[in-house]
Amino acid sequence: MLLAEMNWPAVAALPKTTPVVIPIAAIEQHGHHMPVFTDSLLLGEVIRRAHEQLKTKVLFTPLMWLGNSEHHIDFAGTMTAAPRVYLDLLSNLIDNMITHGFQRIVLVNGHGGNHVPGQQVVFELRQKHRQRNDLLLLNATYWLLGGKPYELDSALEQRRMGHACEWETSMMLRIRPDLVTDLNKTVNVDFGNPFEPGSRGWITKERTPTGHIGDPRKATAEKGETLFSVFTADVVTYIERMLAWDGKSWNG
Repeated sequence: MLLAEMNWPAVAALPKTTPVVIPIAAIEQHGHHMPVFTDSLLLGEVIRRAHEQLKTKVLFTPLMWLGNSEHHIDFAGTMTAAPRVYLDLLSNLIDNMITHGFQRIVLVNGHGGNHVPGQQVVFELRQKHRQRNDLLLLNATYWLLGGKPYELDSALEQRRMGHACEWETSMMLRIRPDLVTDLNKTVNVDFGNPFEPGSRGWITKERTPTGHIGDPRKATAEKGETLFSVFTADVVTYIERMLAWDGKSWNG
């Protein structure tokens, strides 16, 4: 079900155990070869495919295109909510649905910079509503749900998500090749090791002069279809776990 196409009595009539999916993405630079709306386009396609499979079992809100993209702001075209503003924004989105009575809510994320804020928000809201025993508040980034697309397509060289990389560029070639410019003009930008396994504060321009991380030249539309298939299956499986939750157990 698509919230944007429903009237309020129809929303009010839904079982309160209906999972609510809030897709969150970004508008930010994606190198010289891809548009600033890349993350939103890619997540939108994953959500479209998931909706086709889940139909009336789940309520999907419109995609939130404004993200936490402060680390990209040195590149023109990037739009961002400041980190603490973004925390409030995500908190409000979830709290709106709690106010409407819904008990099972997930942020499905399509931008790396949103992952930590999403985790923080669901943690904080659970504390705010600590007297409730029926809430399931989740944050899930679609490429971190366990899928290993490179095991299905051995031509995929990357093993994790980069930025405007082999994976994202392949996905764009699958759905919007008209928005991808000449990949022969790109180069490989190594992922590097920013003091892993610790976590380093960073800005994009200190990692890459062009804005991308990875090797877009390896991208193909065929790889993109594999990536979409794997990531959509992961999202559907995760939401089905929400559907199957008994309403009280720690495990799910």
